[in-house]
Amino acid sequence: MIITLIRHGESIANIGNFISDDPRKPVVLTEKGRTQAEALALRLKGETFTHAYASEFPRAQETAAILLRHHHCTLTIDARLNERKSGMDGLTVHEFNDKMRLDPLHFKTEKGESFLQQMERMRSLLDELALLHPDGRILAISHENPIIAALALTVEDASSVVLNSLENCGRIDLYWP
Repeated sequence: MIITLIRHGESIANIGNFISDDPRKPVVLTEKGRTQAEALALRLKGETFTHAYASEFPRAQETAAILLRHHHCTLTIDARLNERKSGMDGLTVHEFNDKMRLDPLHFKTEKGESFLQQMERMRSLLDELALLHPDGRILAISHENPIIAALALTVEDASSVVLNSLENCGRIDLYWP
């Protein structure tokens, strides 16, 4: 299975520099985010996808709707693609990063998840998709943290990628398993 993981377009949380890890809150794309998704949709137009997945977050689903305009895939929502649960929803990204950088793999708040836990969530998703669609070409719209966690599953040392970043509408292609 090949999975193309796409980070959603720029959202109001991105420009406001605040954490948004509650999918029930209507954090949507900015105009720039919609433009980013439109540009990516054109670049993806010639690629074939057999299945499409997105997180529960409005910004990911909005990005997916734009990307799928040129593809005939039904969108499936899967919570395992959700943003990392930080336990710090609404606080600034800097507040989370300042604490997380002390121990990037293990840091978690009482109501959050660690990077390692996020990796296992993504492993569960990837393993299931590989069983369901062994020859599939999957398009999955998610968030920076879970995509980096998926990438970490493909390297020997997760600490080598834990602090990586991914631009809005950036992509990572993985072959799984």
